[in-house]
Amino acid sequence: MVVMAAKKACEMLSKSMFEEVQRWGCMKQTGVSLRYMMEFGSVPTERNLLIAAQFLHKELPIRIARRALELETLPYGLSEKPAVLKVRDWYLDSFRDMRSFPEIKDTNDEKEFTQMIKAIKVRHNNVVPMMALGVQQLKKELGPKIVHEDLDEIHQFLDRFYMSRIGIRMLIGQHVELHNPNPPPQCVGYIHTKMSPVEVARNASDDARAICLREYGSAPVVNIYGDPNFTFPYVPTHLQLMVFELVKNSLRAVQERHMDSDRVSPPVRIIVADGIEDVTIKVSDEGGGIARSGLPKIFTYLYSTARNPLDEDADLGTGEAVIMAGYGYGLPISRLYARYFGGDLQIISMEGYGTDAYLHLSRLGDSQEPLP
Repeated sequence: MVVMAAKKACEMLSKSMFEEVQRWGCMKQTGVSLRYMMEFGSVPTERNLLIAAQFLHKELPIRIARRALELETLPYGLSEKPAVLKVRDWYLDSFRDMRSFPEIKDTNDEKEFTQMIKAIKVRHNNVVPMMALGVQQLKKELGPKIVHEDLDEIHQFLDRFYMSRIGIRMLIGQHVELHNPNPPPQCVGYIHTKMSPVEVARNASDDARAICLREYGSAPVVNIYGDPNFTFPYVPTHLQLMVFELVKNSLRAVQERHMDSDRVSPPVRIIVADGIEDVTIKVSDEGGGIARSGLPKIFTYLYSTARNPLDEDADLGTGEAVIMAGYGYGLPISRLYARYFGGDLQIISMEGYGTDAYLHLSRLGDSQEPLP
């Protein structure tokens, strides 16, 4: 009984802390564009790093507070699920860390601040699988009465929540990386000023094929069409994640459709096109396609055709996030990454034949971050 009471007391946020979170959660967020991050970071002088740290010192608590407040008010009792409470506590701890950090006046303060936000980023490494676990705990409880339409509200929350997380991690990661004494050539923080989409697509395909080989013992060929010398500024880790997800889905569909056939599996094709506004990457497969009725489901966070790797007892300590297949997060999160810098992801399918995924990336880099 005593333990329960103590736990309850801990969960009831101290009143002053809650008021502080509310006050910050109401402040206006400030978005940054890819181009601005690139131009500002291209001269990482002590003065520029100081200005950036002062901006983050004010901006990050606003973004973190908004998410912490939203985590308190989720529908269907999702806020009370143990996994979600854990995520909420990570956000509150990070808010506390940010707010208790004194004003940043000189380079020493800036260096300390950078170490602190680096630790915050690590603390939040497993937010996605942990939230997935919370949603799963809810699904288990609601059982068959759960309808996809009912989960619309949860889905919209997760879209906002993960989009905001992409932004927070980009701002922290970018700032930390600007301190790298030996940056890779042509890189400004996380941004590669001359990224070759064909090269990134090749690396992502190799990774996806390796997983396919491991799971099925064989993997379809991936053919890539496009100019390998064409480059534009983008964040390679984001593109790698998106293309990897699309190719992995295509390989799995082709592999499962042609498993019992003696003929060679048809290849997966990737086409990279450079337009004036957009760079578009199309991933085409002949994996049998998706029924039209199933298409809206592929972008929800509660739908996956693979077996579920997330276990109630899974140890989600502070290691890097677990693999993306299986809890139906790959596509919706890839679409958020595309939209974060002004792009998009569309899936067109021909049931009985195959699927085409169109990944549009904004070439201009001047769209503002979406700020949910």
